[in-house]
Amino acid sequence: MSKRLRWKMAVLITAAIAISYFDRQTLPVAIHAIQREIPVSNAQFSNLQAAFLAAYALMYAGSGKLMDVLGTRRGFLAIMLWWSVACACQGLATSVGILGVFLFLLGMGEGGGFPAATKAMAEWFPARERSTAMGIMNAGTALGAVAAPPLIALTLLHLSWRWVFLLAGSVGLVWTLWWFFTYHSAEEHPQLSTEERAEIAEVFTQSAGPKQRIPWITLFSYPQISGVVLAKFLSDAAWYFYIFWLPKYLYDVHHFDTKQVGAFAWIPYAAAGVGSLLGGWLSSKLIAQGCSLNAARKIALGLSAAVMPVILLVPHAPVSWVIVLFSIAFAGQQSWSTLIMTLPSDLVPPSVVGSVAGLVGFGGAMGGIVLGLAVGRALDHGFGYGPVFAVVGVLHLLGYASILFSNRVIGPVRFRTAALEEKTA
Repeated sequence: MSKRLRWKMAVLITAAIAISYFDRQTLPVAIHAIQREIPVSNAQFSNLQAAFLAAYALMYAGSGKLMDVLGTRRGFLAIMLWWSVACACQGLATSVGILGVFLFLLGMGEGGGFPAATKAMAEWFPARERSTAMGIMNAGTALGAVAAPPLIALTLLHLSWRWVFLLAGSVGLVWTLWWFFTYHSAEEHPQLSTEERAEIAEVFTQSAGPKQRIPWITLFSYPQISGVVLAKFLSDAAWYFYIFWLPKYLYDVHHFDTKQVGAFAWIPYAAAGVGSLLGGWLSSKLIAQGCSLNAARKIALGLSAAVMPVILLVPHAPVSWVIVLFSIAFAGQQSWSTLIMTLPSDLVPPSVVGSVAGLVGFGGAMGGIVLGLAVGRALDHGFGYGPVFAVVGVLHLLGYASILFSNRVIGPVRFRTAALEEKTA
């Protein structure tokens, strides 16, 4: 029962992440239709994404602590309600400014998604299965993003762009009902017997080590954690460029229309889903074959980062190969993302996984803001996409170097507060 229920929870969590990535693709895919009614320059487009990411970054950092305090069940329910309403409200916008306000509110809600999902996975999956579970969850990003271009294009063919946001928001509201009637932590789930709950609690205690109370503000001071945050800052700068600017790149450079974007822009995201599953599977497979957790995570991360420079070829390739190159990069990125978001649960006990995952996500969103603003202004000043691809092609390699230098051995962090707590216990 517990194993079947565990994977049922993984599907539920994955669905939430899929909705999140569908919602954040609504603006990039619909921007061509929106611009007929509301003029949006490249700089304004980057400002809109910055509004989303600024709220996303702040909430990502804070929501981790919020999940630790409220608990995953109540916390995830609240943030999904918030972001679904905010997504729907974008359909009411009449100017770039109002659109930016609703995007900011959307970012506030979605910023809690991955910390909540990471904590939920940590509540149901022990370390030996966690990277596989995280790979499935991360595949939800691809599922939502794959569905977005064709479904949004279909909506735009028959309805106005405002319906794109209204319909997307309604899907999230339906998910909240599913979550409310289904989710409990493994130690509290009513479908498990008392013996099963006790067994699960013992397994998780052994894999996570003793529970510790770590002041949230001090977490960043540990190099193992700050190194992962820096790696996420660098790699997500590239990732947010891909997801926000891919449709616009196809519109601007290859002169796609909405129908063509709907027909082709989903393909890299399908590859991203494959990458998510492969990254998590490879790490778990290496552990099962006798590799240490440290070696398994670093090998899989290194292979993921190694494929990312293929994006340097995009400005020089015909459009058919552009889609192939983006697909390879998306697969590598999401393999990387699966693994890097598994690291918080490798480094810290469950009591602070949400907080550390929040800090890591905060770093990623800030990277997206910095690069996104630079891209918008560079394009408006005539620099073209070539220099941008030259930068994003090496960011994952720099991120991998950050992990290698900050985490000589990936494993539980020895917190300075532990000794004090043992004395006062």
